[in-house]
Amino acid sequence: MKKLLIGIIAIGSIFSCKEDSNQEQAEVLKYPDTKKVDTVTTYFGTEVKDPYRWLEDDRSKETEEWVKAENKVTYDYLAKIPYRKELNNRLTELWNYEKLGAPFTEGDYDYFFKNDGLQDQYVVYRKKGDSEEAELFLDPNKFSKDGTTSLGGLSFSDDGKMAAYSISEGGSDWRKVILFDTEAKEVIEDTLIDVKFSGVSWKGNEGFYYSSYEKPEGSELSAKTDQHKLFYHKLGTKQSEDKLVFGGTEAQKHRYVGGSVTEDNNYLFISARNSTSGGKLFMMDLTKPNPELVTLIGNEDTDSYVIENDASKLFIVTNLNAPNQKIVTVDAANPGSENWKDFIPETENVLTPSTGGGYFFTEYMVDAVSKVKQYDYDGKLVRDVELPGVGSVGGFGTKKDKDYLYYSFTNYVTPGSIYKYDIESGSSELYNKPNIDFNPEDYESKQVFFNSKDGTKIPMIITHKKGIELNGKNPTILYGYGGFNISLTPSFSIANAVWMEQGGIYAVPNLRGGGEYGKEWHDAGIKLKKQNVFDDFIAAAEYLIKEKYTSSDYLAIRGGSNGGLLVGATMTQRPELMKVALPAVGVMDMLRYHTFTAGAGWAYDYGTSEDSKEMFDYIYGYSPVHNVKEGVKYPATMVTTGDHDDRVVPAHSFKFAAELQEKQAGNNPVLIRIETKAGHGAGKPTAMIIDEYADIFAFTLFNMGFEVLPEKLSDKVKG
Repeated sequence: MKKLLIGIIAIGSIFSCKEDSNQEQAEVLKYPDTKKVDTVTTYFGTEVKDPYRWLEDDRSKETEEWVKAENKVTYDYLAKIPYRKELNNRLTELWNYEKLGAPFTEGDYDYFFKNDGLQDQYVVYRKKGDSEEAELFLDPNKFSKDGTTSLGGLSFSDDGKMAAYSISEGGSDWRKVILFDTEAKEVIEDTLIDVKFSGVSWKGNEGFYYSSYEKPEGSELSAKTDQHKLFYHKLGTKQSEDKLVFGGTEAQKHRYVGGSVTEDNNYLFISARNSTSGGKLFMMDLTKPNPELVTLIGNEDTDSYVIENDASKLFIVTNLNAPNQKIVTVDAANPGSENWKDFIPETENVLTPSTGGGYFFTEYMVDAVSKVKQYDYDGKLVRDVELPGVGSVGGFGTKKDKDYLYYSFTNYVTPGSIYKYDIESGSSELYNKPNIDFNPEDYESKQVFFNSKDGTKIPMIITHKKGIELNGKNPTILYGYGGFNISLTPSFSIANAVWMEQGGIYAVPNLRGGGEYGKEWHDAGIKLKKQNVFDDFIAAAEYLIKEKYTSSDYLAIRGGSNGGLLVGATMTQRPELMKVALPAVGVMDMLRYHTFTAGAGWAYDYGTSEDSKEMFDYIYGYSPVHNVKEGVKYPATMVTTGDHDDRVVPAHSFKFAAELQEKQAGNNPVLIRIETKAGHGAGKPTAMIIDEYADIFAFTLFNMGFEVLPEKLSDKVKG
């Protein structure tokens, strides 16, 4: 449940407002009749009713009709908001600028991704040398007429003459892998099917490793998948002939299995996990004719992976006895952890390393902001890398024989720019800066610290237009995640710009459960400590209100996936704290999440309702679906999900919305917006993204009482 919906937005402004007409509209809102079925499950002697379980059947006609009926109510409501189209126009206009990805070298070409502005999917281009004109290599916009088939991954053979790219249809995690002759730019061989949660790692020019599950019985979008397998595909052969490398036995049964080949093609490293944290690590020496499986780590207590090798010397990134991670070395002949030696020791800040040009680049998070150091292969510090500013960097990786690399830099008020870095001298030069109608000098982004319920100090970055008045009336979106060791670091959002150019506030706290301060920070927000995450989020809201950035009447809370759970739990625990709640693709039924697709792999963070009575009682106490109460006035809520989401199945959102619609007191609307031919977020077409943000913004502002947008937005939209 990687960070696929984490960068969601904010809006706001000095608007004129009038609440009465909004309330009148809410009063006449009629929801579809959602039938209730007597479904009961007993957990450790406690009977739990589940009247909307029938909505879990994503293939039934009844569920299909319910989705249509709910979407009709939602879109009829949104159509009556007078400035919905105006917001859409401004988003469209601001979105329409050329966006480039950092170049990377494969064979004789430099490849890069580019979007002209409003293309649904980024296009892959390539060129030979700086003087050559770029040519189109692969256009995912031609994969389907409606733009909902996207490029999931792209990997090249050593000589760059072959490529394997994966596609996702309708946002599903299931992929097809297509083999491509890069010289002729033609598809070769048959398409590989039923590939899921997999990269492609080439062995020379001969073939590649990939992972998948057997097709599940029942719905492929919701049925459980729990035995991942690693295969080797040799070019020129059929998929049915692919060699099973790992995962075919009961002893090798794991939910997530991956394979990675070293740049010199000498070693294959295999990771095997049953949860999103903690895993085993194995190795095969590919220089031998029949390589044996060698164990580096035989338990799932830590996270470790091989980042580099120098002949038989392996460099391993690990959190074994190092919660913030370190790099160790070991000889491949005796790779057990008892032989590991520190190479780059652990520090007080979280380490995320990369390699390129014969050096290591160590990115450290210092209160969620990037710092980078460069080391040689002897572990000697070469330099502290000078970055363009305070924010987040990405990249700092390339092949061993390169003398330069590209990296990206961004923060909440700086559109992502690309820099070319000379590896020997350490100098950076601007390679590409986007030409966007947004002036960072008009905005400020500052970090504050506040205390959570138990006294823990939590950082939060608050971003808004300079000179804003702290009068408690600024529309604010508080965005959070807090899980799975994922870190929320500063990054620019086009939609954020639309919000902030009108005076809105966007606030992001770094909650426990995330990875901003290492494994200990993560573990402080899991299982029987999950309430810490909700308490941190609530404390963030209370801070914003206390400091008069906003008030409960002008506060919206937003989060996706695990962040959707965060919003669901927060709004059911403290419904009076916010005016609007925006849970996206959320994990809402915490008693049954582990029964769908690969959901059981999230147990490290959540535990399951089957673990013990203590765990069941704890989860039952905050599970959003099970904590909607009769007679409570919940905030105006718009749940968002996709009908092809096979990571967090849409039944979570369906059931939560049904419970809220049945039990809501007062006039605040409860809507569910169900995108068709869309999944958990990855690969969503640009037009679909813009429409969704416009609807989120319109719903949020309308329910804060705003009837019109400022004149300045109208002036900005041309035509």
